[in-house]
Amino acid sequence: MMLTQEELKQYNRHVILDEIGESGQIKLKTAKVLVVGAGGLGCPILQYLTAAGVGTIGVIDDDVVDQTNLQRQILYTVDDIGKPKVEVAVNRLSKLNPFVEFKVFVEKLSIQNVIDIFKDFDIIVDGSDNFQTRYLCNDAAVIANKPLVYGSIFKFEGQVSVFNFNSSATYRCLYPTPPKLNESPNCSEIGVMGVLPGIIGSLQANEVIKIICGIGDVLANKLLVFDVLSMRQLTLDYSKTENSSITKLETNYDFFCGIESIDNDITLAALNQNKSTFNLLDVREHWERQQYHIGGLHIPLAQLPTRYHEINTEKPLVVYCKSGVRSKKAISFLKDVLSKKSNLINLKNGL
Repeated sequence: MMLTQEELKQYNRHVILDEIGESGQIKLKTAKVLVVGAGGLGCPILQYLTAAGVGTIGVIDDDVVDQTNLQRQILYTVDDIGKPKVEVAVNRLSKLNPFVEFKVFVEKLSIQNVIDIFKDFDIIVDGSDNFQTRYLCNDAAVIANKPLVYGSIFKFEGQVSVFNFNSSATYRCLYPTPPKLNESPNCSEIGVMGVLPGIIGSLQANEVIKIICGIGDVLANKLLVFDVLSMRQLTLDYSKTENSSITKLETNYDFFCGIESIDNDITLAALNQNKSTFNLLDVREHWERQQYHIGGLHIPLAQLPTRYHEINTEKPLVVYCKSGVRSKKAISFLKDVLSKKSNLINLKNGL
């Protein structure tokens, strides 16, 4: 395979690097990379992999653009609100580099589709924002024998590592078990510095390029921790353990991560038709409540362990949040502390 004159011009600053050159750029052109998530981390990952000339880029996400995304998800504008993220992202990225082929998956990564999707790519990049997807990505990457480039963000701190690269350690070696309820809330609950995912996502893209081109020291068996407030950077070593031996997926990653699958749920439309027959519990943050709510008692998820006694269970209780994730966590907790007769219902997909 050769690069065209237009490609040589497009990638000139790579080609003139001795460490990459035309041969390295051809490696990038023939590579196939899947990015899981088109949010805060996914945006910079996708932008830099596209600009670098990775030949085939897949992106999977079932979310739509929300106004709260615009503070950090820089592929989107106010005109994109309500549109599928992956479609908006690929439309914009194709204008950045016409030599890249995109594969779009407007769906949620799950145990049903993950193996079929992963098998068509060389490298998996985890840009997700929840533990269920992180463990799913890790396990599927091990089963499919694909390197997994990991990144995560928390308020002002980010982490980057590479798992399952040349038989290196995996995510389960670093984090054998998921955190308990409220031990590690996501950015919709506690916030995140807007530039942080840009930094961490760029570092993830950097690891992908190093792996493809065979240059530099890949962050395998190493965890890079970066703090944007102090600008301190720390690299920690960790070792491969018996947890890296994975032969099958979990049957339910929600359950594995302490989020029970809720059989008893209700849609917002159905709730509005019979609202008087239910009590409501809003487990979102105060600022979310101020912007919009549908009534009921308000107890943020993190405060449930000390305030659950305030809940009235004389009627069936509908628990709600933005997307249905925090409400599932709340119900998992409430099942253990409220009367066994309590009828707990999840607002499906949230507000």
